[in-house]
Order: sequence, then C-alpha cells, then structure tokens
Amino acid sequence: MGIFDDINKVQLLGNVTKDPEVKYTNNGTAVVNVDVATNRSYKHNDEWKKETDYHKVVLWSKLAEQVERYIKKGTRVIIEGRLTTRTYEDKEGNKKYVTEIVASDLVLVKNYKGDDERAQEKEVEKIVDEALDENTPVETSNDDLEDDDLPF
Repeated sequence: MGIFDDINKVQLLGNVTKDPEVKYTNNGTAVVNVDVATNRSYKHNDEWKKETDYHKVVLWSKLAEQVERYIKKGTRVIIEGRLTTRTYEDKEGNKKYVTEIVASDLVLVKNYKGDDERAQEKEVEKIVDEALDENTPVETSNDDLEDDDLPF
C-alpha cells in the first residue's frame, strides 16, 4: 500500500435503533440492514449541544446471521466497514440513491449497570470470531447481485 492510496474505511460506535431481521437473497445469501445511532457533542454560543446521526449499515452472510442472534434494539456496537452508494429505480421509475456502510467487522460492546459510563465501554466481545473461523471469507460485496436479488 502506497502513501497516497485511496482509503474507504468507516468506524462507528453507537446503538442499534431496532431489532435486526435477516433476509435472504434469491441465491440464499443472508443480509441484514440495521441503523446505528451515534451521538456527538459540540459547543455553540458557550452552550453544549448534542446531536444524533443515523447510519445505514448492511451486513452479509454469516456476519448477518450472527447479528440476528446477538443484537437487538439498543445494543451498543462498534462497526467497521466501507462506505458505498448504490442506485435503484422505485416503482414509479425514479432513480434513487442509497449511501450505506457495508460492514466487515462488528464488535459487541457489553453494557454494565452502574454510574461509571466509561466502564460500560471497557469490555468488548468479538462475535465475528464465533461465527467465522479464519479460513471462511466474509462476503461483504453485493457486486454479483441484481436489484431483484435484494430483499428490500
């Protein structure tokens, strides 16, 4: 990798906004779409403000199946992946664009009861290792899929 090579990498630490539901393409590949909410704070006119951003995340194959098994609304996760934009035509024939993160890794952040919020983020568990051994590639591309294959 050279010093001026392109980089497309996204990392998020946030909360899943709804229970995930795995769907399957026509060729049997598991896919799940989740929204992850991230909070950010900034100062405006000597007052601290808080805003929430929502990110569309797509997980494929065995990673998608593990998400359904372990993740539910409110679960705190670290997502790593790449940003992508795809296009499709809606029912009226209008061209639509969707920007989303295609996840390649996911870390479940365990929550703890107590007053120290930082303690909630100290221990993490990789659920990917349970789903995949080192010899199993993770499918993180939808390049070979047609729009009709997508279950959404």
